[in-house]
Amino acid sequence: MADAALPNLDARPKGGFLKKMLVWLLMALLLGGGGFGAGFYLSGGALSPSQEVLRLLELETAAAEAAGEAEAGPKRIPKEMPEAPVFETRYHEFPDPLTTNLKGSRRFLQIGVGVSTQYDESVIAHIETHAMALRSDMLAVISGFAEEDVEGTAGREALAEALKTAINARLEALEGFGGIEGVFFPSFVLQ
Repeated sequence: MADAALPNLDARPKGGFLKKMLVWLLMALLLGGGGFGAGFYLSGGALSPSQEVLRLLELETAAAEAAGEAEAGPKRIPKEMPEAPVFETRYHEFPDPLTTNLKGSRRFLQIGVGVSTQYDESVIAHIETHAMALRSDMLAVISGFAEEDVEGTAGREALAEALKTAINARLEALEGFGGIEGVFFPSFVLQ
């Protein structure tokens, strides 16, 4: 009689909860994997925008080299700006000021000279290598100007243009390429 009141434990399925959990886990993995696979398939494995730009630049460079468009001399270095192709400007200032007498005058001019380029570091390296010859050329140019020639903004611009021409001519003679695009006067003393 005591045995009749107890439930039959052998008739109850064993591990039912564990089986249900495994089935749910397998279904979740299957659905998650299916979603990931569908997303990857639909995206087509496309490159990111930055990788696509790099790929296009490599194609453009290869096409230019194949067409023989590679030019000799230093290359311009573009600034990293998405709007327009602007080139990075590099500056170099000669360490000591130049002092010389002016043409037909007892006065002298003492100026600091700086130059700019949008080409690579090789132009600045050429300036540093040939600094003595460039200083000599600049002194010759300055001494050819009269006092009234260097007064005012127009006079300074004319002197800057003459110095740029002289510097580029010397660099072209020595290195085969000038590259100086601007001459500036950080100091300008007329005494």
